Amino acid sequence: MSRIIAILTALLLAGCAVQPAVPPVVQPIAQPIAQPALQPTPQPVLQCPVCPAPELPKPSAKPFEPAAWESLPGWGEDDLGPAFSAFLSSCTALQRREIWRESCLAAKGLATRDGVALRAWFEAQLQPWQLINPDGGREGLVTGYYEPLLKGNRQRSKPYLYPVQAVPPDLIDVDLGDLYPELKHMRLRGRLEGRKLVPYFSRAEWEKTHPGDGALLWVDDVIDLFFMQIQGSGQVQFEDGSRVRVSYADQNGHPYRSIGRWLIDQGELNADKASMQGIKAWAKAHPSRLQELLNNNPSLVFFRELPATADGPPGALGVPLTAERSIAVDARFTPLGAPVWLFTSYPNSERPLAKLMLAQDTGGAIRGPVRADFYWGSGSDAGSQAGKMRQKGQMWALLPKGYAPK
Repeated sequence: MSRIIAILTALLLAGCAVQPAVPPVVQPIAQPIAQPALQPTPQPVLQCPVCPAPELPKPSAKPFEPAAWESLPGWGEDDLGPAFSAFLSSCTALQRREIWRESCLAAKGLATRDGVALRAWFEAQLQPWQLINPDGGREGLVTGYYEPLLKGNRQRSKPYLYPVQAVPPDLIDVDLGDLYPELKHMRLRGRLEGRKLVPYFSRAEWEKTHPGDGALLWVDDVIDLFFMQIQGSGQVQFEDGSRVRVSYADQNGHPYRSIGRWLIDQGELNADKASMQGIKAWAKAHPSRLQELLNNNPSLVFFRELPATADGPPGALGVPLTAERSIAVDARFTPLGAPVWLFTSYPNSERPLAKLMLAQDTGGAIRGPVRADFYWGSGSDAGSQAGKMRQKGQMWALLPKGYAPK
C-alpha cells in the first residue's frame, strides 16, 4: 500500500489528473441532494489543480451474497427472450473468458427458446448473487441514459455552430494498471509541456484555446451536445436525412460535475426540477449564463464516428446496447457481460420494474456495487424516460455455477 501511495502522490504532485480507469460513457444528468454512500460524488479534493483523490472503495461488507432464485422479486414474470438475445450478444466477448465459455456454448446450442425453457436454462447454468453496498445496504441508485439524436452538418455554418470533437492528438492517456498491477482501474490523462506531464485542458480552458479544433461534425444546439457528452454516444442527422453515429472515444481527465447539482446549489432549480427537461428549460430562459452553466462541469468528452446501424451504440463491452435490456455498472463489482436481475421502479413512479438486464456498459459516475444506469434506447421518447429516472433498486448478478465472486 505504501508503494501505491508513493506513486499516486508523485503523480498528483506533478499536477496530473489520476482517475478511475472506467470511462465516463454514461453519467446521470442530475444528482439528488442526498447521494447514496455507494457513489462517491462529490469526492474529497486534494491540493491539486483539477483532480479528486483517487478513491477506491474499502467495503466493510462483502459485495456479494449468494441468493435463491425464488428470492428474486418478479423472476417468474419477465419475458426472458430479449434478455437471452442480449446475453448471446454479450457472448461474443464473454466466450473468450474461461468462466463463461461453457455457458455461452450451451446458450448457442439451446434449441427451444420459449419462456419456460429459457427460465430453466438460466436456473441450470447460473447462480444469483445479490450485490451489497459497503455499509451492508441492499438498495442503490438506478438512473437512466439514452442515445440522443441531434441535427448537424459536416461543415460549420449557421445554425450548425457547435463542434463534436475528436480526440486531440496531444491528449496522453495512460492505464496505470499496465505499469503497476496495484493501480488496476486507475487511469492518467494529461498533456506534455516540454518534458513535464500536466493536466489536460478543462472544458472552460478548451473553449478559450481550442474552439472548433478537430471537429468531426457541427450541430445546432450546444445544450443537446452537452447531454450527448453525458450520455457518451448519439446520432447526428444531416439535412438530407442521412445519419451517422458518434461514440465515446476518450475524455480530458477532469472529474464529472453535475450541472443539475450546481443549479440546485445556486437556488436556480428545486431538486425535483433538476431533470434533463428542467435543465433545458432553464438554459433556454438564461442564454447569457449558458456557458457558465456548462463550464461548471470541467469534464469534456471526445468522440469517434461510426456508421448509424439499426443496432444500439456500442457499450464498454464492445457489443451493441439493447434498449431496456442493457445497463451500465461499476465493473469493479459486477463483471461486464454478466446477466443482472434488476428490481427497481419506472421513472417518477412506484410501479415495479423487474427485468433481466445485461451489464454491457460502464460510466464514470456509476460507482459502487448497487448502482446501475438503465439504457432506454434512442430518440426523444427514450430521452424523456432517461431524464426522469432516479429510482431506488436492488441487483443480483447471475454468474456461472461453481464460480464464487470475491
